[in-house]
Amino acid sequence: MKRIVIIPTYNECENVARMTDKVMSLEGAFDLLYVDDGSPDGTADIIRTKIAEYGERVHLVERSGKLGLGTAYIAGFKWALERGYDEIFEMDCDFSHNPDDLLRLASRLENDADVAIGSRYVKGMNVVNWPLSRILISYGASLYVRCVTRMPVYDSTAGFVGYKAEVLRKIDLDKVQMIGYGFQIEMKYTAWRHGFRLREESIVFTDRELGTSKMSSSIFGEAFFGVMKLPFRKIVSSE
Repeated sequence: MKRIVIIPTYNECENVARMTDKVMSLEGAFDLLYVDDGSPDGTADIIRTKIAEYGERVHLVERSGKLGLGTAYIAGFKWALERGYDEIFEMDCDFSHNPDDLLRLASRLENDADVAIGSRYVKGMNVVNWPLSRILISYGASLYVRCVTRMPVYDSTAGFVGYKAEVLRKIDLDKVQMIGYGFQIEMKYTAWRHGFRLREESIVFTDRELGTSKMSSSIFGEAFFGVMKLPFRKIVSSE
């Protein structure tokens, strides 16, 4: 079983070394791929020192400029599929996702899921250090997605997800349209429409302590209006 964790980075010099060490320490033998969008703070240089330390378990794809979260993940997915990984995970670099929970997501993939979702809302609201306004926006967004798409997922915007490789091979990654946080919704919705099993694993989400958030009003707007179109989209397979 080959597993890899994909982490997009932009100005994560305060987190990337510690994140690498943590993922490398996990029992599940997870490799790690960073997709860095030209961070001016030296993030890629730190990753290179970790590649020298851990060898072929840590990898780096460098891109020029901020090209969007979705395109970073798609580049990572293609990279991982080309190299024969069986389980492909995505998460943030800022420790808002607890790397220890990768083991629980991997267990779901091995048992009852094709897509394992680290969910903030499947059992209440498990969010730490967020203001009430942001919690309401996030929870409301997931409720909105359920109402519009009928997809049975409580945390559709979650960015802590594990995919079996067969799911990503089935989805035509070149046809994914949303590049911000709406990308997370579109990927789950497309997998669900293809008939794959989506399962949510309850996690605690802790807002970042170091670095700055990448959220913006344009990202939110893309997701809001993009979701309206999803039920009318023809779901195309890459096979």
